[in-house]
Amino acid sequence: MTKYLRLFRVQLGISVAQAMAYRANFLLEGVFGIANALLTLLPLIVVYAKADEFNNWTYPDALVVMAYFQALRAILEGVISPSLVDLVQNIRNGSFDYVLLKPVDAQMLVSAARYEPWKIFDLLFAIGLAVYAFMLRGYPPSVPDVVFGLALLASGAVAMYGLWIICAALAFWVGRLDNLMFLLGSIFDTARWPVAVFPGIWRLFFTFVIPVAVMTTFPAMAILGRLEPRQAVGTLVGAIALLAVSRVVWRAALRSYTSASS
Repeated sequence: MTKYLRLFRVQLGISVAQAMAYRANFLLEGVFGIANALLTLLPLIVVYAKADEFNNWTYPDALVVMAYFQALRAILEGVISPSLVDLVQNIRNGSFDYVLLKPVDAQMLVSAARYEPWKIFDLLFAIGLAVYAFMLRGYPPSVPDVVFGLALLASGAVAMYGLWIICAALAFWVGRLDNLMFLLGSIFDTARWPVAVFPGIWRLFFTFVIPVAVMTTFPAMAILGRLEPRQAVGTLVGAIALLAVSRVVWRAALRSYTSASS
């Protein structure tokens, strides 16, 4: 584990050094990221301008879900997606062979191959949005709820990583995954809304099939003090199960990989 942490630190250092080589671009990307995050809030503002709540979700509560969405999107676009996009390209052009030659687990290596450091601005925006939401509520969350909410944020990130690894592993069998990655990203956009606002069949779909509720709604309910124990257990078990499935799919994909030199 120490070896992999050291590897991640080195790869992060390289990405930060590359980003800081062009400081103006780094800041510009951060400004664009915050502007995009603000635009993401517009549908929520419009909807709640017409009603005080939807299915027991008030505007401040929905903002907490949006804060989790922004945080996870920062993780997705800052850590997970850049690395997996590189993976798909490496499989396509044959340079994945060099990954297999290295004396570390291939999945661990490709999972943090490249970072987008300016996504830290999106993460800071998410924290600020959560603070603003609780200011609107009129009282802060309790310390146990904050810890619980952060733990479920981590489980949501694990679930998201597992889902994206499964999708990226399909590149070992399918040449191009651009449309599939775009579709998965579009589905993830629904995580900005509390899952309770969706009708029955879609609520089930976004909870058990593409578990966006596990990624944002349930962690938001945890920090709001509204999550039931069975839902918390289901969230943690679901995230671990998705991670385990992604590992099985990854190993099966590796077995089917044909080296570019063969």
